[in-house]
Amino acid sequence: MTPDQRTKNHERKICIIVATYNRAKSLASFLASLDSLEDIDSTTLEVLIVDNDSTDTTRDLLIEEQQKPRKFLLRVLKEEQRGQSSAINRGLSACHGEIICLLDDDVVVDRRWIEGILYSYRSSDFDAFQGRVLPGVDPSGNPADTKRLYYYNIPIIDRGERIKEVNAFVGAHMTFRRKVFEKVGFFDVRLGPGTSGFGGDTKFSSRVRAAGFKIGYSPHMVVYHELDPNRYGGKYNRSVRYRMGLSESLYLYQSLAWNVFPKFIKYSLRWLFYRLSCQRRRAYKAEGRLVKCWGYLVGRLKQKGWA
Repeated sequence: MTPDQRTKNHERKICIIVATYNRAKSLASFLASLDSLEDIDSTTLEVLIVDNDSTDTTRDLLIEEQQKPRKFLLRVLKEEQRGQSSAINRGLSACHGEIICLLDDDVVVDRRWIEGILYSYRSSDFDAFQGRVLPGVDPSGNPADTKRLYYYNIPIIDRGERIKEVNAFVGAHMTFRRKVFEKVGFFDVRLGPGTSGFGGDTKFSSRVRAAGFKIGYSPHMVVYHELDPNRYGGKYNRSVRYRMGLSESLYLYQSLAWNVFPKFIKYSLRWLFYRLSCQRRRAYKAEGRLVKCWGYLVGRLKQKGWA
């Protein structure tokens, strides 16, 4: 066997880890998309679903799904400690893949996803990737209105048509070689959905870079994020951005006097200007940044015992 052949076989051991909590319907759609993958016969694919102690019909769904004949190995694990990061860590401790992929439970994969994963690693020197995330459909099968993408409050990650370096993972769709995990370690269980709300992928990104690895963006690995009407609009956006700020206060230090307060004033003025000038999309984004700044401030004050 040539070195090139050994490399190709090494890359064909892919493990997908999905942490899930009370999203049985979304999870069913995700698993159905895996069944439609191309090139799966020639690929060793392991799928780990980590149930984070769901209280809906997730358990029954997974029992049923495990009975179905599949071209890949489906394993179900349970993590009782609440939090997406704890569930991801449970999957990381049990996975066997040389390429590890962390996907959210409310996405579906493109049928050529495996081809995109393998191509991205073979054609670049990156050891980790943020994959492309495009808007999917709503529960009725309707696509997104491209003029109102901001309104759906989903992570849309579309940075062009070529592989390039990026500073951080954005979540929903991230992948890295096993050697990255072996050097960087597990996720911070204080952060992420189910605990602080956000920040797990950001903190993990900083540790990946500190360990000497580069993170790439690849347009060739594509997933589609579901549109959930419960997430639409300003109220949800404000809630999300506030929790982002709270999470950021746990791991990122910023001077209140020289950084936080000036940004708060800047975003306040921008939001007011955009509202008065009827620039709805910009006002929406400025409001989110303003609320995130407020969340960070509250988090820091709580740490000091002042709030």
